[in-house]
Amino acid sequence: GNDAVIVVLLDKGADVNAQGGKYGNALQAASYGGHEQIVKLLLDKGADAHAQGGEYGNPFNSAAYSGHLRVLELLMS
Repeated sequence: GNDAVIVVLLDKGADVNAQGGKYGNALQAASYGGHEQIVKLLLDKGADAHAQGGEYGNPFNSAAYSGHLRVLELLMS
């Protein structure tokens, strides 16, 4: 699924903290969607949990706004 695509992109040199789009970056988009495995993967690959940008400002706000408490816990760990 999406996990495999993300791994391939990151292994090919994609910037894990690239900015753009409605959610600002991939970690914010995954946080908003409640995609726990993708959040873990992005964090393991060096995604910045405090990166600013996008509609919700940062991954914490994205997860909180959409009610994904487990994602918030992942971001805080």
